[in-house]
Amino acid sequence: MFKKILVPVDLAHIEAIQRALSTSADLARHYGAEVCYMAVTTSTPGTVARTPEEYEHKLEAFASRQEEVHGQKTSSRCINSPDPTADLDGLILKSIEAVGADLVVMATHLPRHLDAVMPSHGDRIASHTDVSVFLVRPA
Repeated sequence: MFKKILVPVDLAHIEAIQRALSTSADLARHYGAEVCYMAVTTSTPGTVARTPEEYEHKLEAFASRQEEVHGQKTSSRCINSPDPTADLDGLILKSIEAVGADLVVMATHLPRHLDAVMPSHGDRIASHTDVSVFLVRPA
């Protein structure tokens, strides 16, 4: 059913997306799918890496560790953006097409009243793509 699963990640907040990571690994194992971990970084130094190249290497290492732990094929896609927060939705949508994903698994927050005015990234992705989007909420 699914051949490639795109999982947006933020290496600075891996602990916050553990449920989404486990869900994507379980789905990949069940369907024999590849998981592509996608991240967006900036050119300015951050808490995870000083350069986009260093961030990309850390993302590749993260994907390799996930492959070893969960046993399914993985890949990574690192994108440099001047404003990751503003550009995130568009970059996820472009990545879906670029990697040929047929499922997106994303961590999300619990619903809140502000979502009526400012929808979450997951809401926007689901409403702007024809692939399935699985939003994983915190426990």
